[in-house]
Amino acid sequence: MAETQDQLRVLVADDHAMVLEMIELFLSSQPGISVETADTLDGALELVERLGSFDIILLDLNMPGMNGVEGLRRAIAANDGKPVGILTSNPSPHNVSQILEAGASGIVLKTTHTRTLANALRFMAAGEQYVPREITIDRSDQVNLPDNPLSKKELLVLSHLAEGLSNRDIGAKINLAEPTIKMHVRSICTKLEVKNRTQAVVKARDMGLT
Repeated sequence: MAETQDQLRVLVADDHAMVLEMIELFLSSQPGISVETADTLDGALELVERLGSFDIILLDLNMPGMNGVEGLRRAIAANDGKPVGILTSNPSPHNVSQILEAGASGIVLKTTHTRTLANALRFMAAGEQYVPREITIDRSDQVNLPDNPLSKKELLVLSHLAEGLSNRDIGAKINLAEPTIKMHVRSICTKLEVKNRTQAVVKARDMGLT
């Protein structure tokens, strides 16, 4: 799989120099990740045009040229439909809905720990949608989850959780890195509104998902 064998090509765009520098410094130190940066949307799009599509693009929601989610849509189109996520501070429920409905692969808060950032980028690059627990909790009273809120990949991970496999064993079985499996488990727990993997398996069985 690309995420475990090949270099993950990341583009981060933010007009706050300190934020951009910290992210670039951290990601550049991570094995298997190469990073390019820009401080405007136009600068990011120029890099895509010059260097080709990236595995994952992360855009500051409020930087010059974004015009809300319109900039997100432009970036998705320029990146050949590959994942594009949004970097922001404290989005309102309305903002969150707009961002996700516009096709974002996820939302990364600027308060996110750097270790979580790397995992979130890998998660989105793998084709999944990343939404932090803080946002999910804030929106829990306003969003009615369907009977089956889980993605196909999450259902696959859940089926192996029900078998009692560890994150490492699940990763080996479905060819995903262990940090990505951890992110899937966290997402499953968030969507099912439970605290741990055991509760997730029990609730999933009650819902008829396993």
